[in-house]
Amino acid sequence: MSDWWNTKTLAQLSPQEWEALCDGCAKCCLHKLEDEDSGEVFYTKVRCRYLDEEACRCTDYAHRSVLVPNCIALDRDNVEGLDWLPSSCAYRLRANNQPLPQWHPLVSGNKSSVHDACISIRGRSISDEYVHPDGYDEHIVTWVE
Repeated sequence: MSDWWNTKTLAQLSPQEWEALCDGCAKCCLHKLEDEDSGEVFYTKVRCRYLDEEACRCTDYAHRSVLVPNCIALDRDNVEGLDWLPSSCAYRLRANNQPLPQWHPLVSGNKSSVHDACISIRGRSISDEYVHPDGYDEHIVTWVE
């Protein structure tokens, strides 16, 4: 089987390949806080209410930017400037010409490998329906990637 994910640039990916590159960790669906002085980004364990935590997928992916106006859709034009993406993110890795890790579903051939490697947020988050935005700082987390 071809390892297109390590040989093609992001610009060369078909729409189907682009979507397949997502490892399903769902860390991009976590609320993040940015220190205004340093620019440092902090992840919280607070997830978007439209994220199915078990599947680590958006429950209404096609309408996500309507449901959540500040939801950022990753694409070829903006991925390189999104420094808040986790260092393990396949889009970030490939934008930096780095290979995918062994736990990535494309490499392992197993959709559960991202969860088995404890890279995803499965079982480790709380919906933003239950946290006041002023309280996100109480839910800052640091996960090994």
